[in-house]
Amino acid sequence: MCADDRNLIADSLNGDGAAFGQLVRRYQDRLYNTVYRLVDNADDALDVVQDAFLNAYQSLDSFKGDALFFTWLYRIAVNTAISHKRKKRVLVRIADRNGDTLIEPADPSNLARPDFALEQAEEEQKDHRALARLSSEHRAVLLMKELEGQKYEEMAEALGVPIGTIRSRLHRARLELRELLEQDEA
Repeated sequence: MCADDRNLIADSLNGDGAAFGQLVRRYQDRLYNTVYRLVDNADDALDVVQDAFLNAYQSLDSFKGDALFFTWLYRIAVNTAISHKRKKRVLVRIADRNGDTLIEPADPSNLARPDFALEQAEEEQKDHRALARLSSEHRAVLLMKELEGQKYEEMAEALGVPIGTIRSRLHRARLELRELLEQDEA
């Protein structure tokens, strides 16, 4: 976990609301993008992200720090999105010929499956285990590009290496990660 996140969490737990505000500003856009893909509505995504941050703030003392703060927050947001989607689900009921029996059509989306959140959490754990086995150089460029969406120029400046090195490391990191994930599946 990032030392800065750790400090902000500690400050938040000590009553510093501004510290948690910094965590919100740091992660709200990434969280919104993820949630928006789950709920398919901009207003609903804003509501879900707000609820997720509220839930995270209220449960901050239960955060153990053995995973990244964003990973923990991501799980809260996904579960909040699933709950939100279930609440908003429009029920269509169809009566049989006699008008007695009502049939509720099945919801084909993944969010309706009770095991979806668990499967997603297991996949995340596999990804994190594989990421942890990458070299620090490969892990850094992969996280900067894939999770943070940084441009090659930003990455090169932050790491103090040429853009060609960034591209090379990123390519090797993706290959190594794919290989590690395939080994875990076998």
